[in-house]
Amino acid sequence: MSINTATTVRELAIEVPGATRLFEKLGIDYCCGGSSPLLAACSSAGIAVEDVVRSLEQASAAPIERDTTRDWRNEPLTALVSYILETHHIFDREELDRIEPLMAKVASVYEKSHPELLEIQTVFIAMKADLLTHMMKEERVLFPYIIELQQAADVKGPKPVPFFGTVRNPVRMMSEEHDAVGDMLRSVRELSSNFKVPAEGCFSYRTLYEALEGIERDLHTHIHLENNLLFPRAIEMEAAV
Repeated sequence: MSINTATTVRELAIEVPGATRLFEKLGIDYCCGGSSPLLAACSSAGIAVEDVVRSLEQASAAPIERDTTRDWRNEPLTALVSYILETHHIFDREELDRIEPLMAKVASVYEKSHPELLEIQTVFIAMKADLLTHMMKEERVLFPYIIELQQAADVKGPKPVPFFGTVRNPVRMMSEEHDAVGDMLRSVRELSSNFKVPAEGCFSYRTLYEALEGIERDLHTHIHLENNLLFPRAIEMEAAV
């Protein structure tokens, strides 16, 4: 694809192999901030846009490892939903449960010398509660409807009639909740000074920050798949069925 500074981060994340890894490394928001043009995204991250364009062009020219890369633009929505559930929902629930007691342990030991841990703990607990409710709503309401849409499209059958009127309504709500999670992830990163473990930090402290950075990385991919691929395709499919 043609890469220029007006191309949105979302388009680049979808079209350019390796773009999401590059954005993750550079701190460019490609999930909640996907609608931003590349120039604005680079400006917000304090990065020279010319360097990013050059890196993206190199990634675009590189051969794609088809056996490890799935093109979710063309896969059935049922497959994408299953992938999100099995890869991200399961992982996120397990990590949220693992991190909470680890966070409490580290905060209890270091709260006097590193009071930011208490702030991180507060944000994390709120984020966990929001994410658990959010994923439950997706699993019970939005995803089943998207699966019904795909099934109707496959057999050219009648469009299912949801109680929420149109898929745009839950999509709008889920997207807003994604934005809130994105804000909390940024807060955790800022409060932890980019997950920098202090010199006196013990093994549990390092484990905690590694886990927080890991779930941040997973949630960025998770939200990208929904905001930039699943949701737009579901809206398009509903209109076409």
